[in-house]
Amino acid sequence: MPEHTTASRLKLSGLCFLLQILTIILFAVFARYSPERSPSLCSQKVNCSWRNQESGFQHPRFRDVHLKALLGLGLLVTFLGRYGLGSAAVSILSVAFAIQWALLIQGFFYFFLNGKIYVGAQSMVSADFCTAAVLVSTGAVLGRVNPLQMLLLTLLGVILFTLNEYLLLSLMGVNDSGGSLTVHTFGAYFGLMVSRLLHQPHGDKRKEQQDTGHQPDVFAVIGTIYLWIFWPSFTSATAVRDNTEPWALLNTYFSLAASTLATFVLSPILNEEGTLRMVQIQDATLAGAAVMGMAGEMLVTPFGALIAGFLAGLIPPLGFRFLTPILRSSLKTPDTCGVHNVHGLPGVLGALLGTLLAALATADAYGGRLELVFPLVAQGSRTATNQALCQLGALPVTLLLATLGGCVTG
Repeated sequence: MPEHTTASRLKLSGLCFLLQILTIILFAVFARYSPERSPSLCSQKVNCSWRNQESGFQHPRFRDVHLKALLGLGLLVTFLGRYGLGSAAVSILSVAFAIQWALLIQGFFYFFLNGKIYVGAQSMVSADFCTAAVLVSTGAVLGRVNPLQMLLLTLLGVILFTLNEYLLLSLMGVNDSGGSLTVHTFGAYFGLMVSRLLHQPHGDKRKEQQDTGHQPDVFAVIGTIYLWIFWPSFTSATAVRDNTEPWALLNTYFSLAASTLATFVLSPILNEEGTLRMVQIQDATLAGAAVMGMAGEMLVTPFGALIAGFLAGLIPPLGFRFLTPILRSSLKTPDTCGVHNVHGLPGVLGALLGTLLAALATADAYGGRLELVFPLVAQGSRTATNQALCQLGALPVTLLLATLGGCVTG
């Protein structure tokens, strides 16, 4: 046993060394700081998701998005009885590598010009979106993989996330500024497929390690508060300043509030203990944010955001009660953090909501914002119906790529 432990530590040390040396070399060859006062490289690309951004407002957005990914999602993985704090350490390890790797992989798609990748606050925000998707994926396999495997999952997850994002946002012209599909849906089902491939029929003895009752809810309290503070900024991070950004902020906040109340409508009924726990608000927060990822900057209206959040908030308690046991027993797919309930299904609901709103988009309703939210519709290249079909078609594309990528990674 000691020899096995020593070998594992040496493998982890060696992989970290090789990955860091590789990224240093690639950064030395390709990465340069972007000029402070220059047109956005991404805005030169057709249908780029990072369109018409200004360098002046990127620092606070990067700060909010980064804090949400690191502290919000990072603290939510500390509930395992045996591996709680260790899981947080592994999450930070994944974040540290994912940001570097995402800057390179996404740089070749969005920030590449004259043979160089131009790095700035804008590309850092994009990398944090990718990191959030990876953290969602790791939630499905938490406690059942070692740090070495987590790094390999991050390595492939970043590449596949970027490919899916490029297909949806650049080639298909889909609007998914807050990541209902690219972050939540892709991250959840990618992680679930990895979990399915890693399933061991005789691994039930590890169940005690995944008991959520051993760690106090203090970590869930802190993580949930950070999510409430910073997730509206995350959803609006790619919205155009002073135009669609306020919609994204307000819609996300309305959704968070309604999803929390919805959770407490069902939890006292479905939970045999009858006690209200902070982890339930945590799940509601994640679901409420996931459903508003695509529709956040669209004309949801306040009551529409409340309805969407309420519906999303019903999913986690129902999912944990009825769907999670089916995933574990019948489909042989353990889901440690319940990403299917708090990210996957709410993300799918958010994609359907975005499809509906795209079909109803008109110049009279949006005014000058139509060009910012649906530029192809405003330019006459597409009708609202065609845009809605593209939004809907992005769902099976994401599910297919997440499933195949998860199988290969697993």
